[in-house]
This record gives sequence, structure tokens and C-alpha cells, in this order.
Amino acid sequence: MTARRLGRNQQGSRYDLVLRYDISLKMINFRRLVVKSALSCAMLLAASTAVAQSTSPSPPIIVLGRALALPPGTPVYGETVIDAERLRTEASGRVEDILRDVAGFSAFRRSDSRSANPSAQVANLRALGGNAASRTLVLLDGVPMADPFFGSIPYSAIVPSRLSAIQVARGGGGGAFGAGAVAGTIAMASATHDDLNLVSAEALSGSRSATELSATISPDVGTGFVSVSGRYERGDGFDTTPIGQRVAATSPARYAGWSTSLRAVVPTSGQGEIQARILVYRDDRTLRFQGADSHAEGQDVSVRLIQRGPWEVDAIAYVQARNFANITISSGTYRKTLDQRNTPALGLGGKLELRPPVGDDHLLRFGFDARRASGDVSEDAYNASLATNPLTERRHSQGKQLTVGGFIEDDWTISRLLLTGGARLDHWTISDASFERQNVSGVLLQSLTDYPVRASWEAGGRVGALWKTTDTFSLRAAAYTGFRIPTLNELYRSFTVFPITTNANPNLVPERLRGAEIGIDFRPEPGFEMGLTAFDNRLNNAIANVSISNIVRERRNVSAIEAQGLEFSLSARVERFVVSGSYTYSFSKVRSPGTVLDGLDPAQTTRHAGSATLSWSSRRGPLVAVTLRYVGRQYEDDLNIDRLPDALTADGFVRIALAHGVGLTGRVENIFDTPIYTRRITSPILSEDLGAPRTLWIGVKFDVGR
Repeated sequence: MTARRLGRNQQGSRYDLVLRYDISLKMINFRRLVVKSALSCAMLLAASTAVAQSTSPSPPIIVLGRALALPPGTPVYGETVIDAERLRTEASGRVEDILRDVAGFSAFRRSDSRSANPSAQVANLRALGGNAASRTLVLLDGVPMADPFFGSIPYSAIVPSRLSAIQVARGGGGGAFGAGAVAGTIAMASATHDDLNLVSAEALSGSRSATELSATISPDVGTGFVSVSGRYERGDGFDTTPIGQRVAATSPARYAGWSTSLRAVVPTSGQGEIQARILVYRDDRTLRFQGADSHAEGQDVSVRLIQRGPWEVDAIAYVQARNFANITISSGTYRKTLDQRNTPALGLGGKLELRPPVGDDHLLRFGFDARRASGDVSEDAYNASLATNPLTERRHSQGKQLTVGGFIEDDWTISRLLLTGGARLDHWTISDASFERQNVSGVLLQSLTDYPVRASWEAGGRVGALWKTTDTFSLRAAAYTGFRIPTLNELYRSFTVFPITTNANPNLVPERLRGAEIGIDFRPEPGFEMGLTAFDNRLNNAIANVSISNIVRERRNVSAIEAQGLEFSLSARVERFVVSGSYTYSFSKVRSPGTVLDGLDPAQTTRHAGSATLSWSSRRGPLVAVTLRYVGRQYEDDLNIDRLPDALTADGFVRIALAHGVGLTGRVENIFDTPIYTRRITSPILSEDLGAPRTLWIGVKFDVGR
């Protein structure tokens, strides 16, 4: 996993060589674990199948691969569900763009995972962004997907065709893994047995020599099934730099990557099943300048036990190995300034949730969860002012985090009234932190090993009510708290995005959210839903990138970010037409009394955002979908100096059946070629980035049913 990135530095110190050996050994051991897990899944499937065939000749009919039913109190928090049909009609084919259907969702910058730095791919809601950290909990089959070091989301490895639905709940706190859900929760569910064909394959060719290949095979094995899928993509990329700012070293945003997933679902006795998943991915990109290359890779393994019946159980265990490397190029000399050559991170965790039988009017669930994250950064600094571009020093930093929590929640149905409430108690620890600098000869220049171990308890919860006044109208209200500890990246890793350097801060304290909302839902008939929500959130000790000078920022806790707003959603199905849309107005301000930041907008947050999709399909004819998205003006920086203009874009999707199981696919991104500014710095020099221009795709899709 690390040989390619580490092999370029053969003159390192003895300490560095020992570090490389230790990291490589860990990665080799994890690869063995992945292989063993795959073999174990296969053996488990075979053994379970034999038992099922011998003891249960008539197994119960259930949808294999599905999680436990959502608690009845889920709608209290204004959930939004993106279904399988929408997941497969996105023009870009990327899950982060599909999430933009939920107005208020932001991924820090407006770029997708083809032209953004992987470490800045985050998930935020309700204008509670402002820095490259996820304040929204992102789950895949109940497993947190955030990188153990950066807190970023590997969007390129999450393929929409592998999913059955995405459920988005805005607002903090709640259930398992709640230590991080300050802005909300995005729960992604893998495709179930009924969602999958026996074989599916698609090949697409796009603008700028882009290629996308994907395939999935999902055979039944005994009473269970296995699904193996893979996707490969590459492209020469577009010029993110406006034409007037390009230089000889300017490079298009080239990208190449692949991911593969193995999922096995094994029925057990009764109404239970074991779900095992392995995900392996790699992602390489070049951003803005030649040589400004980034590399990300990961290997995830998770096992989940679902037990239905009087006593319901949801138990999860997972392990994640991630790595990241990035080269920073000077915007003045276009030479290498920093090679962040190795950032291995390891995440371990799990949860146990129990739902005892307490009567038809109650759904009680309780349990505990834990997450452990460790990571370290090895990087080399270079003198970009000299033509020889010599190495000047080596740096290494590391740290560990552990969060353990318990939760309990009850949903109580009283005729047309639904009451829900829950509480969490978490204990977090930040430990084993250090920072060292060496010169090229291996002489120690600085060593900080006396970072104190920090630990504390956090208590929180949420309460809410849903009153169905009639079969048509519902009223709801909720209040909640939540917290997020700073990531290892925020604590210990500095970074540069030309020409701004943002310094880490090992003294950051956790963010704490308090919020409330009220809403109304209108369902006059099946297939038509409309909702309106008003919210008021306050994020205390919010972590922001605070300007120290015009080229230096530092991560600091500010007093708070306050966000109020309105959210509107609509979905309707009329015969073969489906329309869905959402809009949000967010009034978000930084509260930092006595500083210049007080009363300013948080960086990278917009007041207005909206999305609308109209699709039409026939039984054997074409499927057509058009999506409009709008994002309002926002500021690049914390001082509200550099403003990014608004953008209205349109995307199109069409699929035409050619023969049984064979279809022709056409996709168009940014139909009107609207300029989408994703970054703007005006001082000390003008430096801007653009998002994806008009992009055309054409391809063939092949399906074989069961």
C-alpha cells in the first residue's frame, strides 16, 4: 500500500526507515485480513446454506440485504429519502452530486470528486460548514465512512448503482455513532437482493477522453446471495484554471481510479441474516499544476448481524485502512514545496443495538458504539525558490482518538400522536500525539512529545413529536444536541492551497450543537408529498479556518456559528411523470465577540440553494430526466472578502431500450456550460478555480435478470 509513495525517499533517517517498515507491515497484515475476510465470507455462506437447507426447507420470504426497519420517530426530524430510481439517473453518476438534491447539502467546495482534493471531500448540511471537516455523519450499511484521519468521505468509492436508497435526516444527535452528527445523518443502504439483477454492466465514453466502466454480478448462493461489483474511471480532465490565469505549468484536472466491492448476505436461523462487505478503492488526481498529484486508497471490511423477531438485534463490527498522499506545487515558481508522501490511518469500530418487545405502541432501542481512529503524517518540505528544488526537512506527526458511547431511544405512538426521545452519553479521548522535524541529515530540529492526553464526557439527546392532525396534514417539532471532536487532520496537519497556508492547531476543543425545528407535512394523496421546516441551530466552539494574514490561516475555535433557515421539499408522481425538488434559505453567522469575524458569514456557506428533477418513463420506451440546481453566492474566506458568484446549472439523462436487457445511455452535465467558481483568492494574487464544464456521455447498459 505504501511502497509506491515511500520508494521515492531512499535517503531517509533510520527513524524514517523504521517507520516505513512498521507502516508497511501494518498494511501487509491488513491486506491479509481482507483476503481472510473474503474467504471467511465464502465459507460462512456455504456453511449457513448447508444448515438452512437441512433444517429449514421452507425459509421465510424476506428481502435479503435490508437493515432493520427505521424507527417510527424518524419522520419527526424531517427526513428526505433518495430512492433507487433517482440514484440511477444522475448525469454525473456521482453520489455527491445526487446528495445535492437535498438543498443545504454541501461538500465544502462546489467541485465533485473528479476535481477536488480528496482530503476536502466532506458532508455538511444547514450552512454549518466553513472548513474541510464533515459535520454530518455519513453511514454505509450502518458503518461510518469518514476517513479516520481527515474526516473526509471517499465519494469516488461509493457507486450509486450499488445502493438501494439514501436517507437524509437534518439536525443533530441521535442513535448509534451520534458523536459526529451535529448537522445531520446521511444513511446509505446497499442494494438488496430484490434491487439487483443477476448481471449488470455499463460502458460509457465521455468528453475529454473520459471512460467509465462498471459491472456487477449477483448470483444466488443457497438461501443467500453474493454481489461482486467493480468500477473503473479515468479522464484527461478539464482546466480548472480560468484561461486568463493559465501558465505553462497549468494542468487539467486529470483523474483515474477504481473501486471494487464484495457483499455477501447469509440468512441465519429464524429471521436473521449476516451481511458482510469488503470495499477496496484507489483514486489518483492532478489538480491545477503539473506535478500537483494526489493519491488516496482504502480497504474496508465490515460484518453486520441483523436479527428480526420479538427481540431485534443490529450488531456491526468494522475495520478501515486508508492512505493519502499529496504534492503541493508553488504558485510562484511551480516547483514542489511539500510532499505529503504518506498518511496511513486505521479505523476500528462497532455497535450493538437491541430492540426488546415492549408492546405495539412503543419501539425501544438501546445499545452502545465505539470508534477508534489512529493516523500519522510523513511529509518532506522542499525549497521551491531554488532551481534545484532541494529537500530541506522531514516532518512526522501522529495521534489517536477513541470515542465510546451508549444510547437509548423510545418512540411512543398514541393514536395520531407520536412522541420520540433519546439520550446519549459519550466518553472521548485524544492521545499519543507527537510532532517531529528533522533536517536532510537526520538531525532532530524539533520534537514535541508532551501533548497532554485529553479526555472528557459528553451528554446529549433529542426529543420530538409528530401529530397527524388529519390523514393529510402532520405537524412536527424537535430539539436536539450533539458534539464533534476535532479530527486528527485539524489537530496535527497543516496544508496549502495556493497561495494560502492553513496551520493545524493541537489545542482545538470539541464542537457542541444545540438546535430546534418545527415543520409541517402535506400529503393530499398517495404519491404527493410536501414539507416545510423552520430550524434554529447554534454550533458552539465551531472550528473555523481563521485568517492570520493574507496568506496564512489557522484552525481555531470561534465562539459559535448560528444558523436559522427554512427548508422546503416536494415530490409528486403523476402517471409516468415524477417531480422532486427542494429549496433552503439559510441565515448563518459567525459569533465571535471582540473579533473581526463577529457577524460575518461562515466561509463556504450560501443562503440560497435549490434543486429540482423532472423525469418521465414508459414501460418499454425511454427514460428521460432533467435536473436543475442553483447555489447562491458565498464567500471563499472567513473575512468575507472573496465572493464566489451564484450558479444555475442543468443536467440531462436519457436511457433508451434497444433490445431485451440492452439499453443506450446518454448523459449531459452542465448543459449550458455555466461557469461554476469553486475557489477565489484575490490577494496577494488572483487565483481561481472552476467546476466541471459541459460534459457529454454516451454508453451502453446490459442487464440479465434472475
